[in-house]
Amino acid sequence: MKSSQTSDNSGGTAGEKTAGEKYDGFTDEERGAMKERAQELKASARRGRGTAKADPEADVLAKIAEMPEADRVLAERLHAIVGESAPELAPKLWYGMPAYARGGKVVCFFQGAQKFKTRYATLGFSDLANLDDGPLFPTAYALTDLTGDTGERIAALIKKAVS
Repeated sequence: MKSSQTSDNSGGTAGEKTAGEKYDGFTDEERGAMKERAQELKASARRGRGTAKADPEADVLAKIAEMPEADRVLAERLHAIVGESAPELAPKLWYGMPAYARGGKVVCFFQGAQKFKTRYATLGFSDLANLDDGPLFPTAYALTDLTGDTGERIAALIKKAVS
């Protein structure tokens, strides 16, 4: 029985995990991202109380530098594209991922493949991005390469997002 919400007739009570069962809640990677976000919020609150100001771009670049090579190459290129295409967006960390914000609100973000052990990295956009195109339009894109016309397509998306 997979669910941890039912009894397995072995004397365990509802809600208890028994040997061999897996918890169907958040993954370790998801819990890690939530912890990183909590740390980001705490650091932001501390900075608001008169402590030295942080350098969000340095934080983003440091996070990118920690990434495995495949993700790092994509994140570095994306960081450059965002800076060139929408200099009004400010880099910041968001759930431990590089993100780009206007007025403190995230417009787009990069999620490395290794962060959540997925097949490909993702460029995602929040609902603040101006990407509306009728009743159905993408807000996340799989990234496997950022060379050639892919970089140009991303630059156009970023420009549209902030228009």
